[in-house]
Amino acid sequence: MFFIVSKMLAFLLVPFNWIILLFVTFLIVKNKKIKKRLVVAMAVIFVVFSNPFLYKKAVYAWQINEPTITKGRQYEAGIVLGGMTMFDKNDKGYLNERSDRFTETLKLYHLGIIKKIVVSGGSGLLTGKEPPEANFLQQQFIANKVNPADIIVENKSRSTYENAVFSKQKLDSLNLKGPYVLVTSATHLRRSIKVFNKAGMPVVVYPSSFDVIDDKNSWSDFIWPNLKYMADWTAIIKEMVGILAYSVSGKA
Repeated sequence: MFFIVSKMLAFLLVPFNWIILLFVTFLIVKNKKIKKRLVVAMAVIFVVFSNPFLYKKAVYAWQINEPTITKGRQYEAGIVLGGMTMFDKNDKGYLNERSDRFTETLKLYHLGIIKKIVVSGGSGLLTGKEPPEANFLQQQFIANKVNPADIIVENKSRSTYENAVFSKQKLDSLNLKGPYVLVTSATHLRRSIKVFNKAGMPVVVYPSSFDVIDDKNSWSDFIWPNLKYMADWTAIIKEMVGILAYSVSGKA
């Protein structure tokens, strides 16, 4: 149920959709005072969420920007979270813009920092079917010279909470001890750390797939709006709301 509700509420986490809802309300209401307030609200949302400077500052502050692994230490396992693939109509898989999760995990393995790789991810679709992401990624790791015996596949999870719970079951069954190296997008790590710790999974983190490399800005960032950032804000808002929802539900 939690998974279904989260998918249904995703529409409300998009700033551009807030403007649409306010505009529809503007067309419906007759009161001039309310109409004026709606126009102001739409303008504020547009200015704030299309501003590159505000976006970069907020995201850089939100991201976990540095790994917390101990130099020279080898870890029993690294856990890489799904969300880096897409499938076509023939169920052929491809790595997407989050593929840095894959390459960073591969690097940790070949450098000997992690002994095994836990690939965690099923299908995140609310309706319809597609192959489990972890199965596709397993084949990609094997194709990149990872020993098949060193890959642990968790292909049932549909959320960060299930990533943690199901990965713990796999690692406990193999008697592998933490802390484990958790690899996911830099913006996703704050929520992931809380969820994994709550599930009894000690982790150190290795951020990847950065949305903002640094918080430097050009002069144009202060002036020109960019509609791209209205869409990009959605991911950060999702993380903030996700932490709140998981905390309220006892999952973080």
